[in-house]
Amino acid sequence: MFVARSIAADHKDLIHDVSYDFHGRRMATCSSDQSVKVWDKSESGDWHCTASWKTHSGSVWRVTWAHPEFGQVLASCSFDRTAAVWEEIVGESNDKQRGLSHWIKRTTLVDSRTSVTDVKFAPKHMGLMLTTCSADGVVRIYEAPDVMNLSQWSLQHEISCKLSCSCISWNPSSSRAHPSMFAVGSDDSNVAYGGKVQIYEYNENTRKYGKVETLMTVTDAVHDIAFAPNLGRSFHVLAIATKDVRIFKLAPMRKESSSTGPSKFEVQIVAQFDHHNSQVWRVSWNITSTLLASSGDDGCVRLWKANYMDNWKCTGILRGDGSPLSASSGQPISTMVGSSLLSQNALNGMSAGRYFFPPLDAPRAGSRFGHLLPPSSLIEHCDAEPVSQPQQQSLPHRHSSRALLSLAEAEEQ
Repeated sequence: MFVARSIAADHKDLIHDVSYDFHGRRMATCSSDQSVKVWDKSESGDWHCTASWKTHSGSVWRVTWAHPEFGQVLASCSFDRTAAVWEEIVGESNDKQRGLSHWIKRTTLVDSRTSVTDVKFAPKHMGLMLTTCSADGVVRIYEAPDVMNLSQWSLQHEISCKLSCSCISWNPSSSRAHPSMFAVGSDDSNVAYGGKVQIYEYNENTRKYGKVETLMTVTDAVHDIAFAPNLGRSFHVLAIATKDVRIFKLAPMRKESSSTGPSKFEVQIVAQFDHHNSQVWRVSWNITSTLLASSGDDGCVRLWKANYMDNWKCTGILRGDGSPLSASSGQPISTMVGSSLLSQNALNGMSAGRYFFPPLDAPRAGSRFGHLLPPSSLIEHCDAEPVSQPQQQSLPHRHSSRALLSLAEAEEQ
């Protein structure tokens, strides 16, 4: 049974993104009202807005959290052609606001000449690095040389993709066998320009990122892309949100030992779904990459899971108000993965967030470096079924102007 609970988001315009922190106890939202809001989850499971401030002079498209190893750090990007880095500061003992926190701007990145459409922190094993992509078709990678001084960021790489960029995703694999890699998607509406998804990989010899693959079969505008977490696989899995949902497998081809050129991949599309019957705006993986969530203009979040034969099927459908899709709509209510789906979050009538699944549900410490990683006992059980962890989802619906955040929880009866 799904029980929907709603809270007033108090954004004055469209909400474009929702992002969870590493532990899934904090949430950030951004909107065309030029503001970012931070929400904290109480012990009772309720979400409370603990910070709200104007971040940009234009619509804020995306907001994302850094790994907690680097503190409580957010990044946002906007139509005003900038990206910004924000850090939460807790009042010191001699401060009038002792124990109270507030967010301060650490830097503004102003290199783009057009709207900055996405911003992502690189995987933590690469250090504190931030990537942006812009409508001018340029991906920029910044690095903070000193993690204790977030006011200083240096532009390390500037990569021209030739097409307007709409979204980026880092490959989270930390294996030495896999060089650093990211994918970028384009929302260019001209179908004559094929290959709306490009894959870039770091070359140790040239010390630059080079294009190693273009997915030529993706010819429609791409709204979101997401690499699946890699738990020891030799290949990569990439989900794409376009006019439908597509899942690609990228298997590196064996290189000669003396070869120093870029990697080559065997690209295979393993699943393609048009069940949304509309544009798909977000895709997101759970932490074990066994479950994919997608959301589109049909107002539904759909869950996809592969069986032992690697055949992907829809295992659950959830409306924005928290109710399952009724059988009268033409599709039966599917059994959720495992015995129950413990919790889900959805956006009701708004543009939505990328992170449906907060990775872990652990308490948040207050100090900047007081919560480097979850306990090892939690990490050891990462390969369990995703339903053993509370999971939360957000439903994108870009074209509605209702500023209401709907939190839907599914409980086993």
